[in-house]
Amino acid sequence: MICQTPGSAHPSLRPVTQRVLAGLVIGAATLLGSVAHAAYPDRPIQLVLSFPPAGATDILARAVGQKMSESLGQTIVVENRPGAGGNIGLAYAAKAAPDGYTIYMAAVTNAAIAAAAYSAQSAHLIKDFVPVAGVATVPHMLVIPSSLPVQNVRQLISYFKAAPGKYNFASQGAGTLSHLESEVFKAATGVDLVHVPYKGSSQALPDLLAGRSSMMFDSIPASMPHVKSGKLRVLAVASGKRVGMLPNVPTVDESGVKGFEANNLFGIEAPKGTPAAVIATLSKAIQTALNSPELKQRMEAQGVELKFTPADEFGRMVDKEFRTWGKAVEMAKVKLD
Repeated sequence: MICQTPGSAHPSLRPVTQRVLAGLVIGAATLLGSVAHAAYPDRPIQLVLSFPPAGATDILARAVGQKMSESLGQTIVVENRPGAGGNIGLAYAAKAAPDGYTIYMAAVTNAAIAAAAYSAQSAHLIKDFVPVAGVATVPHMLVIPSSLPVQNVRQLISYFKAAPGKYNFASQGAGTLSHLESEVFKAATGVDLVHVPYKGSSQALPDLLAGRSSMMFDSIPASMPHVKSGKLRVLAVASGKRVGMLPNVPTVDESGVKGFEANNLFGIEAPKGTPAAVIATLSKAIQTALNSPELKQRMEAQGVELKFTPADEFGRMVDKEFRTWGKAVEMAKVKLD
């Protein structure tokens, strides 16, 4: 007969007891980890963009960010980091911790152009980020000062050709979509114009309004108020099809510059290494935001076409934009160093 002291375990049972306790500890840790992860987000999220306030990217980011805040229960703080064709904001977001608390509103077409036009970049949208969701297309429109004596694109081309090198075009910055659209326009039409880059629409528009610049491809949200006031005249939209809010304005292609198309894709990306569960949470919040009828109506009134695109599909669209605009940069012989 084996006697056992009260309160002590039989020697042969001790390993089993230890394994059970270890399992309980691991289970508790896993549970705590799941609870901690489920708490995301537990503080404000920074939404970085590469352009200054008042432009299309800023308007879109603030509108979508506000709706995302309602869904996530945390504030979305917009951080404007303009300059270097969008590279400053891109690099800032790429270096952030991949924890879901810094995300990037990507002007994809612009990023594709900059990647091809600059020899060296400190960050790359495809290599250093993961897609969260596509959010919109924001087509640009070709605008001129109302003082310019032309009414359509054909007249504009003739006007410029009559005085080669005399006139200039404004852009949102060297290496931006606004810049390259004009370079492609020049190459396709044979006009000779001087490029004057600015840091975003807000800085370019005063000179365009005053007639010191002769044309600009600009975002609809930024330029439309001046079109409505009669200070600017819109000649065409850069997209492949007409814009809903401007049904009577032709595309550049319809105006005689065949093959011209720039749809200006936007979406939200996160630094590479951001957990899949965090990406899923953000994606769901974006989808909820874009389903808001009030937001859709408000953005459509400014020429922004909202559309939720899941991460995988959006990633393929980003790849296509990089291929397309890489070829356009090469054709236009644009190099920025």
